[in-house]
Amino acid sequence: MRATTLGIVLSTAAGVANAAELGATDEPIKLAINEWTGQHITTHIAGEMLKEAGYEVEYTTAGYMNMYQAMADGEIHAALEIWSSNVSDDYAKQLEANTLSEIGDLGLDAKEGIAYPSHVADLCPGLPAWEALNDCAQRFATAETIPNGRLVDYPADWGTPGADRMSGFGLPFKAVPAGSEGALIAELRASTEKQSPLLITFWQPHWAMAAYDVEFVELPEGNEQCFEDASWGVNPNATHDCDFAPTRIFKATWAGFEDKWPAAYEILSEFQLSVEVQQPLMGKVDVDGVAVEDVVAKWMADNEDQWRPVVDAATP
Repeated sequence: MRATTLGIVLSTAAGVANAAELGATDEPIKLAINEWTGQHITTHIAGEMLKEAGYEVEYTTAGYMNMYQAMADGEIHAALEIWSSNVSDDYAKQLEANTLSEIGDLGLDAKEGIAYPSHVADLCPGLPAWEALNDCAQRFATAETIPNGRLVDYPADWGTPGADRMSGFGLPFKAVPAGSEGALIAELRASTEKQSPLLITFWQPHWAMAAYDVEFVELPEGNEQCFEDASWGVNPNATHDCDFAPTRIFKATWAGFEDKWPAAYEILSEFQLSVEVQQPLMGKVDVDGVAVEDVVAKWMADNEDQWRPVVDAATP
């Protein structure tokens, strides 16, 4: 996993950002809150930086896959953790229509894939090679999936990447959407405690990768040809017979954001967050039960040298 020296990358120190007018400080900036803890950490750090600059901030719950029309309409003003490998077609549509503005990468080193706790390799010899799943699918079967194995996929409103891979490779598994990120973690915890079979769609950065010794199934490298051309890859009758595309995590705003809140636009454009910061903070929330707001407040207090220069460089 690639590391960065600072939790927040201070590109402003190199003179990239310019001080700008604050703009409409009497109107709240609405930041999207999606369905996973890492995104909450990311968004609250950015939001607290905006507050330090003098802005009013509202954290607005929004479905990750369907929030882009609301952003285009100015009902939500920014989304700060968009994953390129799992973003709806509506995002590209709104970007093309110039109703959204993409404002740079977040800086997280990310991967998504089909995964399992390491003990599962003993239950399915041949892992991490994907071909092994053909021979041991019934070990993963449940009452709702028999005779097929069960794959715990992302929540339904995150898309169906796990189901796409099962179809693409022709594997005898039924993808069952999890209800939430918390449900995915509960599956990992139960499988580890019981040493039971589990195949799951998962991602890093995430504190659970280390806590439950999660490993990824080895799939052929993902590329656009695999996703668009059925003749590519091991299954000539289907697309998605490959791994997830290399993941880029980026930020976007409502198209009118820069004009309305110029300094805030500079702050969010320059804001980046490293895995080394995000992952332990996620653990404090999901493992230790500390509220996101409290975790972020402590980090902000302890690490002012990492975020204050970004704010100061962007404000008058």
